[in-house]
Amino acid sequence: MPMTVLAKYRQRLAAVGAFVVPLGVAAVLVPFRTSFANTAAALVLVAFIFAVAVVGNRFAGVVASVSSALWFDFFLTRPYDRFAISHRPDIETTISLLVVGVMVSELAARSRHHSRASSEESDFVAKIRDLTEQAAGSTPIASVVASASSSLVDLLYLRGCRFETVASEPPLARIQSDGEVVHVGLGWPVGDLGIPGPEAEILTEWRGLVLGRFVLTPTPGRPVPVERRVVAVALARVVAATLNEQRRVL
Repeated sequence: MPMTVLAKYRQRLAAVGAFVVPLGVAAVLVPFRTSFANTAAALVLVAFIFAVAVVGNRFAGVVASVSSALWFDFFLTRPYDRFAISHRPDIETTISLLVVGVMVSELAARSRHHSRASSEESDFVAKIRDLTEQAAGSTPIASVVASASSSLVDLLYLRGCRFETVASEPPLARIQSDGEVVHVGLGWPVGDLGIPGPEAEILTEWRGLVLGRFVLTPTPGRPVPVERRVVAVALARVVAATLNEQRRVL
């Protein structure tokens, strides 16, 4: 429970820490400000900015950068204990601290994004591989369909998913092979508004032959990236290929 609460408020805590931590670091350095070079103190603050940016987000990193520049000015530059700077090198160091802090925050944010994207792509490949292995083995078709339905719920942030062998009228909003969604004949901005409801569909189609469909119950207003929609269609095709093979055997 405590870990759940911590995860829920992680970004807020990071933003608070982004302001408070540089204050504490600068205050700790006060006894050494006459003997400790300002550039070295600035590097110490940059290290804490990086830590905040990694734990939090881009916003927290920027807050830490601004806070570090302010408290560096207040505690560690002459005249001390005032928001004023009398020496040009200290002005340059303060500006550099702010600029480097913002750059470090941006780099940390981009690194997080690339790491998250790479992890998602690996997960997508694993879903397709696992379902393909099930379909190629001796797994009953009902289990393959159930696995695909479970994966679709996860991929598309659905509230529910079921498989139907016969499409009903009128047609539902449909996720097409390229991941785009067509609703009442028009393209739907899923990336902004989510999958239109109350239900939508993905056809299980194999070489032009429709063998059924997955009926989706979307989460209202939940945007779904196109990459996830394309993977969902790929899973439906694996099921379609399995159904076609079963039909040929029978």
